[in-house]
Amino acid sequence: MKIRDSKECRFDLVSLGECMVRLSPPQHGRIEFAPMLEVWVGGGEYNVAYALSRLGLRTGWIGGLNSSPMGAIVRNHARAVGMDVSYVVERKYDGVGKKDRIGLNFTEVGVAKRGSVTLYDRGHTATSGIKPGEINWNKLFKEDGVRWLHTGGIFSALSENTRQVVAEAVKAAHAAGTIVSYDLNFRSKLWKSEEAQATTKPLIPYIDCLIGNEEDFEKVLGYEAEGVDVEKSGSLDVGPFKKMVERVVKDHKNIKIVGTTLRGVKTATINDWSAIMWTEGKFYDGLKFDNLEIEDRVGGGDGFASGFTYGFLNGKTPQECVNLGVAHGALLMSTMGDSSQITLEELNHIAGGGSARIKR
Repeated sequence: MKIRDSKECRFDLVSLGECMVRLSPPQHGRIEFAPMLEVWVGGGEYNVAYALSRLGLRTGWIGGLNSSPMGAIVRNHARAVGMDVSYVVERKYDGVGKKDRIGLNFTEVGVAKRGSVTLYDRGHTATSGIKPGEINWNKLFKEDGVRWLHTGGIFSALSENTRQVVAEAVKAAHAAGTIVSYDLNFRSKLWKSEEAQATTKPLIPYIDCLIGNEEDFEKVLGYEAEGVDVEKSGSLDVGPFKKMVERVVKDHKNIKIVGTTLRGVKTATINDWSAIMWTEGKFYDGLKFDNLEIEDRVGGGDGFASGFTYGFLNGKTPQECVNLGVAHGALLMSTMGDSSQITLEELNHIAGGGSARIKR
């Protein structure tokens, strides 16, 4: 996989997707009984660029914002870690929210046998209203230069507009020699499997890296892991998944990386956690964290994606990349909120086999 030289690019990575304001009861409370809600910021694609900016890379985010204080929350959050927002599509807030809203995400963080729950209030948002032709892809990818574009199925699912915009983006990135990663991220609340497949299959020739679990590959691309019931929870049977990935890369020879997290859910706060990655014709098994204690599992998959992407952008071996992904996902789930609070020193320590001994 040939990644563009950092000297010829303004950005190491740019992500395309919606960022929302998340409202959660403190700790493990219920929304119905919450006397207060904590404010967090996050979104599937946004989280990857945010994490990589914290790890020292030059990143940007493209989505929609409005001129309201809610838009300012997201804008300030991005700028605080040095993310570029110059390509964000800005809208004037209408004072009511009939259009161009900032999406809201109500999340209960689960505990014991009560799993985490996410409730969307993201209709008619500024991001879903981005129109084809509004973003100058030629300037971004050819004049500024981008080494890696990250986007995915959540953004694609938002509207007919975003489906056209994501097609514009991946084609322009591919033409400029930018690596494209796509997190399949199937969300049944946003669209049906038939819609997901009709949108995603034409994008595959322009994608270098696919991220997703067995359900994502089945619902979004139509590949089944034989003998696995994607509707049942529990640990992933890696054998059928690897066979499925082999079929995917055989059919689509342009795919250079396939990554997926492996999660065995024992309770909402105790999970077995690992990942596997296919690249350069073989599979790489990541670090294994059995009985991992979790503070907030939301964003763990984005942590994996940003961790292994950091590795590839810094010339690490495939084994180091998958280990960085697993370690970053584990660390991200040790804090509240969707987006990363992890430092590069912490990431390298855990990815290198370090322990959680107290530091004095």
